[in-house]
Amino acid sequence: MIVCEFCVHYTEARECRMGLNIPKAMSCREFKPVIEKFCADPKDFVSENQIVQMATFFGFQRTELKKVKAMAASEVKRSLIACEAP
Repeated sequence: MIVCEFCVHYTEARECRMGLNIPKAMSCREFKPVIEKFCADPKDFVSENQIVQMATFFGFQRTELKKVKAMAASEVKRSLIACEAP
């Protein structure tokens, strides 16, 4: 498993849209996580903590883990707004 597999810049052709070399470690300066890479079905999203635990299990640390936490927090806000909308 590599950090790119959770990033919006990663293509199905296993390349980086930004032209960066694919890192061997779980770090990338341009990493931008998306919830769809953690939960194929949006209904599978339960909580921010769920995503953080998954990221920790996969080996995310430091800056990348902070980006995952921020992404999960914004997903919580988005889902709360969607639930409140009529």
